[in-house]
Amino acid sequence: MKKSVLAKIALMAMVVMVGMFAFAPATFAADPETTVEAAGSGATQGAGLIAIGAGLAVGLAGIATGNAQANVGAGGTGAMAEKPELFTNVLILFAIPETIVILGFVIGFLLLGKI
Repeated sequence: MKKSVLAKIALMAMVVMVGMFAFAPATFAADPETTVEAAGSGATQGAGLIAIGAGLAVGLAGIATGNAQANVGAGGTGAMAEKPELFTNVLILFAIPETIVILGFVIGFLLLGKI
């Protein structure tokens, strides 16, 4: 495998892990009495899976946004090199992928609200 492919895979794994660890403390912040009562029903495992889902939502949305912005940025820089008046269009196109990560954060926080 090429080094660049391995580097991308490692970066994706790190982003997903950071997203998961950002939301995992919410599962451990539960009241001890509630945790003991819910241990028989498996509610703590469900809370952990929700936290992992929230982390994956944020992490994968961040990866998708970074990938999209890399492509838009590369094309936009080339276009602005030829026609500097395209700056506004390129700036708008560069901001559009940010909505992906914002939606990932919203989904993550909605999932955390269920814990």
